[in-house]
Amino acid sequence: MKNILITGANSYIGTSFEKWMTQWSDQYQIDTLDMIGDGWREKDFSLYDTVFHVAGIAHVSSDPKLADLYYKVNCDLTIETAQKAKAEGVKQFIFMSSAIVYGDSAPIGKMKVITKNTEPSPTNFYGDSKVKAEEGIRHFNDDHFKVVVLRPPMIYGKGSKGNYPILAKYAVKLPVFPNVENARSMLHIDNLCEFIRLMIDNDESGLFFPQNSEYVRTSDMVKMIADLHDKNMHLTKCFNWVLRLMNIGLVNKVFGSLAYDLSMSQYEKGNYQIRDFRESLIRTEL
Repeated sequence: MKNILITGANSYIGTSFEKWMTQWSDQYQIDTLDMIGDGWREKDFSLYDTVFHVAGIAHVSSDPKLADLYYKVNCDLTIETAQKAKAEGVKQFIFMSSAIVYGDSAPIGKMKVITKNTEPSPTNFYGDSKVKAEEGIRHFNDDHFKVVVLRPPMIYGKGSKGNYPILAKYAVKLPVFPNVENARSMLHIDNLCEFIRLMIDNDESGLFFPQNSEYVRTSDMVKMIADLHDKNMHLTKCFNWVLRLMNIGLVNKVFGSLAYDLSMSQYEKGNYQIRDFRESLIRTEL
């Protein structure tokens, strides 16, 4: 029996992982800890083999007034939690970072492929707070305390937040949608949860880049969602020149390219890519 503590209550990823692990209730004991306030500091971490740290601010903001809060929650809290875990004998610490550490998507018409040699280049304090957290916990890693850092791309699934549900909403309402060539790495929540389980089972440490087994073209995704809901949607290139002229963050975030080299996401000790893209959409939408 492995005892796992999820630090960060009511998060989408933490809640999904806890539910996922109920399939093996005889092998894993999962507890969740609310990190708001100071009460968490009284929790006895020595009872756990792994701490899965998901507490943090997930959305991107450009408001400079929030910068200190991002660093306090995403960076300082992460380092303090890892330090406590190591001091109290926890064997493994898993931290959810993000592909946001590599900056923005490429503009429409250009490709951005991240390799293992690509250095982080955050363009906002959300991304920078994640980089600083990674740097702060990396030196805790040793033979007795394994530190795992995950840099997933956009995570989606039933009940997820962020860009995916916005696009899914458009998919069932719009009769036409821009037909744009792009490539994006994405990660279905089931694939992520299975990857985390494998990290725990194999006592891993290091930096990892989980993603789905195939890239996603935004236009194809929206069309597939529309089809699943029996909506007739037509893809058109009529608007592409307008989108290129706009060349703004939101447009590039939706239609730009941002992909991990597929080879860097392979994991030889187990198959975590258990949902292909079509199946993942079916499980998300229906």
